[in-house]
Amino acid sequence: MQSQPSRSIRRILVANRGAVAARVIRAAKVLGIQTVAVYSAADAQMPYLQAADAALCIGGASATDSYLNQEAVLSAARESDADALHPGYGFLSENAVFAERVESEGLCFIGPSPRWIKTLGHKTAARELMLAHGMPMTRSSALLPDDLDEVTRIACDMGFPLMLKPANGGGGIGMLPVRAAHEIAVAWRQAQSTSAKAFGTSELYFETLIDMPRHVEFQFLADRHGQVRCLYERDCSMQRRNQKVIEETPAPGIPRDAVQAMARRLEAILADIGYDVIGTVEMLYTPVTGFTFLEVNTRLQVEHAVTEEVTGVDIVAAQIRLAAGEPLSAVLSAPVECRGHAVEARIYAEDPVRFFPSPGELAVFEPPVGEGIRVETGYGSGTRVSSHYDPMLAKVIAHGADRGTAVARLADALERFRFEGVKTNIPYVLRVLRDPAFVAGQLHTQLGAAIASRTL
Repeated sequence: MQSQPSRSIRRILVANRGAVAARVIRAAKVLGIQTVAVYSAADAQMPYLQAADAALCIGGASATDSYLNQEAVLSAARESDADALHPGYGFLSENAVFAERVESEGLCFIGPSPRWIKTLGHKTAARELMLAHGMPMTRSSALLPDDLDEVTRIACDMGFPLMLKPANGGGGIGMLPVRAAHEIAVAWRQAQSTSAKAFGTSELYFETLIDMPRHVEFQFLADRHGQVRCLYERDCSMQRRNQKVIEETPAPGIPRDAVQAMARRLEAILADIGYDVIGTVEMLYTPVTGFTFLEVNTRLQVEHAVTEEVTGVDIVAAQIRLAAGEPLSAVLSAPVECRGHAVEARIYAEDPVRFFPSPGELAVFEPPVGEGIRVETGYGSGTRVSSHYDPMLAKVIAHGADRGTAVARLADALERFRFEGVKTNIPYVLRVLRDPAFVAGQLHTQLGAAIASRTL
């Protein structure tokens, strides 16, 4: 592939909020790059705004009036004289049209090239591309027609159980299991509605459903000169309603030779197609099926910090440098090794029994400190958790010489995390960390739901 010259970045517009905005600002400071934060009317008091070199209000509290408002975000970039834009994760981070607009403004989009966001962001297109390169995967349908009788016929021809999935978007949103023909009508209408609201399109498809698999993802960095490097894997099997709650690396209980073989295979595929900057390939795993392809996330992941803890690589700084055109050999100048074990818990402002959001003012917000403990957050005491956005308050990451040490440190840290003003899911996370199956590393994607169903 043709290489692109490196460009100098002096000021980044951070087109996001919360923990990821704080994280990007911190990484940019390490690189000596100025940052411009944007905020909605609801986020005017967020503490990370003070860490940026400038901050601009881009609209009202609603995400559609602010963080999802492309015109407002691009206007802020022009007004602040930014020469690059970091989209974070969520919001506009996987919007190919937005990435193209950023580049048409003469800014560096700090993420994969828009063509990869477009191609791999569409799930059926991504599956076709990866299948053509020999990736193992379960059977799937083409895009489903807008005809219930035909959808039912396709499902019956494929055989049950199936997973009905939106063709766009991610984060587990809109995914519904279908185990028999009589379940199709309700699931199809619900998934269409959810997909249209979340992703602006009601396109759906079927995949063969694997019961109780492991969810394992591989983190990649790639330059614009054809080089790709896998930074090991993360196990994201601990989920509730298809949403990740606990992530860790390395994946416990999976043979290392199988993990390493898949990492090398993915490196070769991504290099062959010319993928660039940053991405994560998500896979399902069982001892019987081995690894099967799920999807590609063309952005920084929420859980990137666990990989940073075991590798020592600043993934956000690397993403910035790679987007600017630097070669991977300069960004990762030393061999990357996996040292110890890291585990992360996502802490949400929500009821720990019914899991409804719990917005409100954080009268007290005192994150834990201690050996091997890292906290990523955008909040502080006195700030308000708005009902307009995802209720994640913080990510607490623990690192240790082995899995047992890391898990024990995480549980201890969560016991010491002080909140007043909102409810949190910490009681649920602690139950997961102490569950015998989790402690033994016997993970699967339904374990989190099983634990949640028990009375706290």
